[in-house]
Amino acid sequence: MFNSPGGNPSTAIRVGRLIRALGLRTFQMRGMECSSACALAFMGGSIRVAETGAIGVHKSSFSEGAPISVDAAVSFVQLQTAETISYMTEMGIDPSLLQLSLRYEKDDMRYLSKSEMAQYRVTNFDFGAEASVAKSVTQPPVPQMEPSSPPNYRIAGDGARFHIPLAKSGALRVPKGQEYLRSGEDQASGKIVRMRNGDRVEIVSVGARWYKVKAKEREGYLHHNWVKVDQFLNKPFGDRYIQIKSFDNYADAESYVRSSPLPVTAYLATNKWYAVVLDKTMPADNAADLLKQLKSRGAVPDDAFMTVGNTYVRSVCCSE
Repeated sequence: MFNSPGGNPSTAIRVGRLIRALGLRTFQMRGMECSSACALAFMGGSIRVAETGAIGVHKSSFSEGAPISVDAAVSFVQLQTAETISYMTEMGIDPSLLQLSLRYEKDDMRYLSKSEMAQYRVTNFDFGAEASVAKSVTQPPVPQMEPSSPPNYRIAGDGARFHIPLAKSGALRVPKGQEYLRSGEDQASGKIVRMRNGDRVEIVSVGARWYKVKAKEREGYLHHNWVKVDQFLNKPFGDRYIQIKSFDNYADAESYVRSSPLPVTAYLATNKWYAVVLDKTMPADNAADLLKQLKSRGAVPDDAFMTVGNTYVRSVCCSE
């Protein structure tokens, strides 16, 4: 059981993965707080039980007083969003929960109802009565069978256009202009050498979220979001995309694109999701201005964002 108002999301994700690796169950009572990043740690349980209103979510934020440029903020948000979606999928949680959390600012909190926790698969076992949760903390009942594995929402469709080519080479491309080659598959791991936009990399192997690369005569790791891969689609190096939505299956992405009043395209991404973005890329300043205008008119969701699109593999919908 947790008693935490939150903290660092990356740390919470590491805790959640440790909980899952140890095969532990997570239980949460409404009288003990588990909100913000704590919710991510809770998701690590192999069996997850919580009372109504025991789990709170909201938008991630930066530390008070920490100076950060716009480009650095964009880069951080993109990385954190990708990490969170990947983690939720890995844990069997519906990543659309992230869209709900983005509606609530850092000084607000959205506590999930029992039905919402079931809908988003935050919980995956129901004892039939919330009162039994308290008892289960000291003497957890053993279910007759383990919960079934979550469906694999990361499987792309069949056919050549849904094939992700092997990433072999590329160049660093991040909004803030520089990043460090890391010693491990974690942003908190050691810094090996500073890299700048355009620095070439040889991709040695491809992980779920990180590339193992050779760069500047050193070997280390770079996140998928940081590398423009030569084998993926080719757009101007300095341009930005405006991503509006993402879907875990092609059918929903295609339906959204065909019904959208805006000129949009669906791209297959490296996590085998589908990103719906505006057709045209543009310089960063122009993209930022357009995104602001679209949000002010309610033409795009509040969680639409600007991105360099490093994880986009190719367009899959819907040019005829």
